[in-house]
Amino acid sequence: MRRGGEGEHPDTPLQGMPGPRPVVLSGPSGAGKSTLLKRLLQEHGSIFGFSVSHTTRDPRPGEENGKDYYFVTREVMQQDIAAGDFIEHAEFSGNLYGTSKAAVRAVQAMNRICVLDVDLQGVRNIKKTDLRPIYIFVQPPSLDVLEQRLRQRNTETEESLAKRLAAARVDMESCECKEQGLFDLIIINDDLDKAYQALEEALSEEIKKAQRTSHS
Repeated sequence: MRRGGEGEHPDTPLQGMPGPRPVVLSGPSGAGKSTLLKRLLQEHGSIFGFSVSHTTRDPRPGEENGKDYYFVTREVMQQDIAAGDFIEHAEFSGNLYGTSKAAVRAVQAMNRICVLDVDLQGVRNIKKTDLRPIYIFVQPPSLDVLEQRLRQRNTETEESLAKRLAAARVDMESCECKEQGLFDLIIINDDLDKAYQALEEALSEEIKKAQRTSHS
């Protein structure tokens, strides 16, 4: 889904969510986060809620405002960032992306496990808050496979594709070599069913907590 990497800063800490912990999913665009998220929400829709990010980029074909992203103007988003309304934000390819506190609270208000899809800098910034989520990184088996997936989307120019691949290389190197312990789990998505099984197993305890909460 979203990528980023410039000009992020942590905002005012958000109170940790009682009960089941939120989930932070990160990884390169094209790694398969969106597909895994959709399956998670299809099979556990009453337990998980997706935190919808804000962006100033134009919608892609089929994307819906308020469902895939909140599509806003740069002026509005900059005002909200200045007001401290975002947990994290980033700029990539001239567009702003970010996770608002209101988006997370909307999921919390439904007594669901909040799922956030953020970039690597967003992960570092969330670690400076008191949100205390489970951190999971989804990566492709190789950059060659990632390039094939991105080309198949037909949504990238050669310039934007090169930027995404360069960012993916940095992210994957950071997770594997430079920043041990940044994530609780790294999933290599070379087989969708196996990747989903790994994701579901990693969240099994939180799923049980949420089920007990919903039944109490």
